[in-house]
Amino acid sequence: MDFGFSEEQQAAQEAAKGVFSQVTPEDVASPALVPGTVADDFDRPLWERLARADLLGLTVPAVYGGSGLDAVALCLVLREAGRVLARVPLLETGAAALVLAESGSEQLRSALLPRVVAGEVALTVAGHGRTGHEPPEQAVTATPEPADGARAKAADQEGNWLLEGVQTAVPWGQTADLVVVPAHTPQGRPVLALVDPRATPGVALAEQASTNGERYAQVRLDGVRVPSRHVLTDPAACGRLLRLLATGTCALALGLGSKVLEMTSAYVSRREQFGFPVATFQAVAVQTADRYIDLRAMEATLWQAAWRTGPEEVAVAKMWASDGVRRLVQTAQHLHGGLGADTDYPLHRFHAWAKQWELSYGSAAAHEAALAGLLAASAPE
Repeated sequence: MDFGFSEEQQAAQEAAKGVFSQVTPEDVASPALVPGTVADDFDRPLWERLARADLLGLTVPAVYGGSGLDAVALCLVLREAGRVLARVPLLETGAAALVLAESGSEQLRSALLPRVVAGEVALTVAGHGRTGHEPPEQAVTATPEPADGARAKAADQEGNWLLEGVQTAVPWGQTADLVVVPAHTPQGRPVLALVDPRATPGVALAEQASTNGERYAQVRLDGVRVPSRHVLTDPAACGRLLRLLATGTCALALGLGSKVLEMTSAYVSRREQFGFPVATFQAVAVQTADRYIDLRAMEATLWQAAWRTGPEEVAVAKMWASDGVRRLVQTAQHLHGGLGADTDYPLHRFHAWAKQWELSYGSAAAHEAALAGLLAASAPE
């Protein structure tokens, strides 16, 4: 059995390497040097280059102009993005596009997905709930509001959904074109609603700054009406999207960790003490070896999660990614000594982004608790 990546997946990775080779971490704005958010918007020139390289439509079916690839291909590209701290909503757009292709109506798919492929629409996801410590669909209530016959005929729709609630820490929520909002019906069923955050009455955006300095938003929904065609009622869609987001964050963390370990290995190989490279000291060698083991565990669990996307596999991958990337940047900081704290050196940027991805879409502890619940539920009586 061949467990290697397909030619199409490898081609996507090579295309991503070409695009991201033009991005250097030293040019990424640092939250340590800029008060508030580091920029008003994500990296639009990079977004345009990704569109020209056909990487924004990676998970979009070919009939809508995309590549029709899977979560594994998306994670291969995200790993390259993590190595350079790419300031784009590639994860959120790719994951949302995949779920829209699977669960959206034909009307919604044909209207939206070609524009995603062309880079005309950037998607983000409200995936952290009201506090960051709850299932995000529990933070918003979605109530069907059928229109009367005459109004429905005039609007060419079956009715609206009424959204009430608050979602916090929405990545680039101030500037993304559409926010995918998880919500629940009065009966407790999860749904996904597509909301234009700036053109929809009842939506209020509050400025938030993330750990890595990016511009996030609290999204308050007060009597927001969303057309039924913009609501995904497939009960599996919400869970599928959240698992894809967690898995993609693991890929970003893996790329970041790989780059940080390379930087650390290069530094300890050239830095000398007592006439010898510090890389030859046993204490240094043991620490770097431990971090290499972390990386291999992060990689193995990532591909298992990306391939199967089951809740157990995703929980295990995110546990390893969250703990592993934290240990990687901490060890790198320790072995770099004072240079690691120098803001002219890029390591502190990686540290800030690692902390952001460590906690995004669930910390290690949160996924440990989720995994324990899954195992307990599946245990024989």
